[in-house]
Amino acid sequence: MSRTLADLVRKATTDLERSGIDTAAREARLLVAMAANIPADRVSLSLNEAARPEVEQVLAELLERRGQRRPLSHITGVRAFFRHEFMVTGDVLDPRPETETLVEAALAGPFDHVLDIGTGSGCILLSLLAARPRASGVGTDLSAAALDVARVNAARLDVAERCLFLNASWFEGVEGRYDLIVSNPPYVAIEEMAGLAPELHHEPRMALTDEGDGLSAYRVIVPGAVAHLKPGGRLMVEIGWQQGAAVADLFGHAGFDGVRILPDLDGRDRVVVGVWPANPAPARDSTG
Repeated sequence: MSRTLADLVRKATTDLERSGIDTAAREARLLVAMAANIPADRVSLSLNEAARPEVEQVLAELLERRGQRRPLSHITGVRAFFRHEFMVTGDVLDPRPETETLVEAALAGPFDHVLDIGTGSGCILLSLLAARPRASGVGTDLSAAALDVARVNAARLDVAERCLFLNASWFEGVEGRYDLIVSNPPYVAIEEMAGLAPELHHEPRMALTDEGDGLSAYRVIVPGAVAHLKPGGRLMVEIGWQQGAAVADLFGHAGFDGVRILPDLDGRDRVVVGVWPANPAPARDSTG
């Protein structure tokens, strides 16, 4: 007697649970849908259908990859973020819900020109441009492979004509001044790397850690933003949940006004925001 898709969902759920996947039941349905080449929202309507042998074979391969704790987005090739679906590969960070805190905060104010430092998949920059049809932007990244992914996503969101991508380190090659600068830089301290979820070790290391104390990127981005912000322009950076005070202090030393630390949906510090004043005072000595 041949197996049904319902049988495959049950087996997939069990296999994923044994691999330590917390969301096994949801992921099982997604992987069965992918193996059967049907929309995920139609799995429930197809559960009683017989599973073709090739579907079982494809599913077994997908489950093996997920059992190795490869990110689900690397297997499906996409990740939902904010209001859109982004292509994701092993060359970029998997967009995460907490990063939507930065996007929401940026959209709470006006901007026409935005700069994204370390754009990766482009999820932040492109979400902002899609929400503001008159805005344009620039995204920089040290990884050429990551920028290839960002360009595909720009085309998917129909904003490619309004953005430019630069294969560069930090502000290298960036010209002009912007209303808004955003960044989700590598902020995991080297000592924290061993404790990360297994999936994160399949993502690009240079996008996760600075191989130091987790604050190196902010020591470059915060003072560097000064030369690229218009008066009244905003700088917004994502942070690790224990870095709020240290990063906010960097903002203050650089001369930013209205420095705030914003929480994510879990109540953890997630974004530091500052406004570049119209008449900035001399920057304070950060050495104390």
